[in-house]
Amino acid sequence: MSDTNTEKSVGLVTTQLMKIQLPAGGLKLENGGILPELNVAYETYGALSSTKDNVIFICHALSGDAHVAGYHDSSKKNVAGWWDEMVGPGKGIDTNHYLVICANILGGCKGTTGPSSINPKTGKPYGSAFPKITISDMVDVHRLLVKQLGIDHLAAVIGGSLGGMQALDWTIRHPEMIDRCICIASATSLSAQALAFDIVGRDSITSDPDWQGGDYYGTGHPPHRGLSQARKIGHITYLSPEMMTKKFGREKHNNGDTDSSFSTDFQVESYLDHQGDKFVDRFDANSYLHITSAIDEYDLTERFGSLEKAFGPIKGKVLVVALSSDWLFPPEQSVEIANALLHVGKKVSYCNLQAPHGHDAFLVDIKHLSEVMRAFLPWVGTIQRPPISTCLEFDHIANMVRPGTRVLDLGCGDCDLLSMLTGKNNISGIGVDIDLKHVIKAIDGGHDIFQADIDAGLAMIPDDTYDYAILSETLQVVHNPRFVLKEMLRVARKGIVTFPNFGKWSHRLHLWFTGRMPKGDSLPFEWYETPNIHLFTLRDFVELCQQDGIKILNLVCITTGWFNKLLVQLGFRNLGADRILVKITRNDSAENQ
Repeated sequence: MSDTNTEKSVGLVTTQLMKIQLPAGGLKLENGGILPELNVAYETYGALSSTKDNVIFICHALSGDAHVAGYHDSSKKNVAGWWDEMVGPGKGIDTNHYLVICANILGGCKGTTGPSSINPKTGKPYGSAFPKITISDMVDVHRLLVKQLGIDHLAAVIGGSLGGMQALDWTIRHPEMIDRCICIASATSLSAQALAFDIVGRDSITSDPDWQGGDYYGTGHPPHRGLSQARKIGHITYLSPEMMTKKFGREKHNNGDTDSSFSTDFQVESYLDHQGDKFVDRFDANSYLHITSAIDEYDLTERFGSLEKAFGPIKGKVLVVALSSDWLFPPEQSVEIANALLHVGKKVSYCNLQAPHGHDAFLVDIKHLSEVMRAFLPWVGTIQRPPISTCLEFDHIANMVRPGTRVLDLGCGDCDLLSMLTGKNNISGIGVDIDLKHVIKAIDGGHDIFQADIDAGLAMIPDDTYDYAILSETLQVVHNPRFVLKEMLRVARKGIVTFPNFGKWSHRLHLWFTGRMPKGDSLPFEWYETPNIHLFTLRDFVELCQQDGIKILNLVCITTGWFNKLLVQLGFRNLGADRILVKITRNDSAENQ
């Protein structure tokens, strides 16, 4: 590969073709079909490390191909790879660190064996004779490619949409090969609505008289009208309603070139016509039929009995990414994947990116996705990180947490507390936070984290999953502290809560003499910018615990200054404490340390 003038590009690339070495009987497919020969089109970017531990495999979506990054020639009209903004030097998938491989899928029409390929038995395109394929068949073919390239291990497998299904299949069926998996805007099976769109799209193709039962090759009349219609139907599902309104609304082009009384001047119709016309120039109708059928048949629950059983073999870390405006693969389906992984004790992180473009957002709204992926991927070599800042409160928490236990940090921020507990107490932990910036920093620090609003509950976590749940300086910022406390003691045997004590004598005096809200070390914000929406005292918290059947196992008052310490020593804890640290459990729990 040579350089181009394009900044941060992988440069000029060439799609390569690999003839896969098959056993004498050919490649046996999941549904019983056999392919006597197999070619795979692929591209690579970056360099293989001496230990061969830096390989990332990218799985493309329905209409994608091997050309994920760079340019095929230097002409101004040449189009960059379909994920060029993500793959390259210094980008989310950094080719300065990784050897990146992307290959066209089985059944495709961009070099890998598919319906338009020559059947060696007849010397003609397969057409209707091409066997039925599955997503597992696609992964098996790519695994054969990787093996033939001399690679036995993948640092990560990454995919969005159909590519996410392939990534999950890689991780489930070949767990020994995969260190990390990134599953973006995908699902373990299609919804009924998504199935319906695929069914109508395929019907558009097979109803086109030019389809000729799949044997249209060489006739000069491929089913372009049906394929164009299928693409239009599919493309509607890729954009969010908000983006459709923003791009088109009810605008008209008024150029007077409609070809029938039922055509319109609406901009959205012109746009869909353009998408359909472009698609028939680069894609094959039979490939569309086979690939969408494989997507529709993909169902991990049906195949394994449950998602928990499906995910049982997984060994690597998994990052699940949802897109907020995606209604083809809605965020609830990504949450389902992440929850099932968490239920079976896998190392999983989840985030929901605010992306307005709908399902296509993973291809176009890549800024935050790039940041999340860059943080999750294992860099080659050791990254030097600044030492984790600690504080007296952290030390007290560490003393309350038994070494080697499981810890859930609610409102975890950058996961500094989890980092300290991991190093000092050898705990295994996961964080929960709603702020994407915190999620990215936590992932970059090597932690598992769920992007979630703890005010909405912890439904993704089963009862008694953790030994400790921690609310460090978080209880006062949630909307429903009572509910959050109940949830944390449902998912963990013990809780550790820290909060600023509004009952301290200096706060009382400040309010008494000035008539204004106090501001200090434990309450550092002005009233109009404070995140604290519940200001309460030690006495308030103790009374709430008594009302809700919560047992206080240990209580620590954190103080500053000799006078405050004296008050606490004399028993006036509510007057002297700046901050409170409490270890709690349910009243029906055993009181053990």
